[in-house]
Amino acid sequence: MSILHFTDADFKKEVLQSSLPVLVDFWATWCGPCKMIAPHLEELAKEYAGRMKIGKIDIDSYSKTATEYGVMSIPTLIFFRNGKVMGQLVGAVSLAELKRKIEEYL
Repeated sequence: MSILHFTDADFKKEVLQSSLPVLVDFWATWCGPCKMIAPHLEELAKEYAGRMKIGKIDIDSYSKTATEYGVMSIPTLIFFRNGKVMGQLVGAVSLAELKRKIEEYL
């Protein structure tokens, strides 16, 4: 599975009502650190396919959801399970750190 792309309109259905845990990357096209972690997220989306959804939401195009979750800097990665925030990471984190957090929230 590859990275999913969420919008304000489908966030509730795709993330909050998901039967799987979801990792959401709040990002923007102009964000350098967001570009740095993008390959990690692509790799993890394939590795955890069927166990966790991994997707992105562009804060410039879909600011409503970013505002709802208090996203102040990007990238902000928020982990959801059963419609609730389980945790978050801010900034360009390593692949190892991402994997450790994913395992923690699975």
